[in-house]
Amino acid sequence: MSILGNILGRVFKKKDAPAAAPASGTAAAPAPAPEPTAAAVAPQPASIQDVDVAGILDFMNDQRDQKLNWRTSIVDLMKLVGMESSLSERKELADELGYTGDKSDTASMNIWLHKQVIQKIRDNGGQLPSDL
Repeated sequence: MSILGNILGRVFKKKDAPAAAPASGTAAAPAPAPEPTAAAVAPQPASIQDVDVAGILDFMNDQRDQKLNWRTSIVDLMKLVGMESSLSERKELADELGYTGDKSDTASMNIWLHKQVIQKIRDNGGQLPSDL
């Protein structure tokens, strides 16, 4: 799975699938579950609608001892959703998203990454404040 797909899956899973953890179910027999976990993992705008992502992330942040600034930091956003936020992971995310700048200028890359990830969350039905 891509790093972006992993971020989106972790963000939307908190809201869409609180009890349905297995995201890798084949077309098996569970009839009561209308497959929300598969839609949460795959970035498809029609599958996720009007999810209060800011509320989800703020709630997750409230549960932590160390508060993270997910609204402006890609590192903190990745940490908040339980992902590794190392430079190598961020460089891989930059490759996935088509970053053409200098990856050794980590400040510029991180700002660009945060903007792109926030936009991808919006593109997939995530509701965020307009100032992000």
